[in-house]
Amino acid sequence: MISDRVKGLRVIRTALSAEAETIAALHHRARSMYYPDGLPDDGVDWTAAWRGAVERPDGQVLCVVEAGAVIGVASFRTPEGAGAETVELFQFHVDPGHWRAGAGTALHAACLEQWRAEGRRTAVLDVHVDNRRAQAFYARQGWVPDSEHPPAEGDHHLYLRYAVSGERGE
Repeated sequence: MISDRVKGLRVIRTALSAEAETIAALHHRARSMYYPDGLPDDGVDWTAAWRGAVERPDGQVLCVVEAGAVIGVASFRTPEGAGAETVELFQFHVDPGHWRAGAGTALHAACLEQWRAEGRRTAVLDVHVDNRRAQAFYARQGWVPDSEHPPAEGDHHLYLRYAVSGERGE
């Protein structure tokens, strides 16, 4: 596990089960920003889903805490059917009130630090096609389109890949 990472007044640490409701609310605010017609009701109990992600023995949730408030969150684990050298970034959100202030970049760096410590070689993720802000963020961090999962007709997600070894892209 990653040790607490302190950057000024910002701390990046493992999330706690007790923070699931706070994380779900942050997740809702962040996702609401990229759906052009408003956030669809997907029927998911996101508080329970985040609690489950935090408690998973085979995954990890990191959070960014600033001035005592959770302002960013990342959830990752080995994707089903993949080898231990691959990690999937399932969720990555920064509270919209903290965009462009370095929290996402710091959280991404903490994820990379953890993945390298675990011996991961490749990271994958999918991002909603309407989430241009996230796509630009990931491109700045060195993520590239995943040639193993090209976009399919009508797909609402783009698949990206990152070479964790320290090199950008693949």
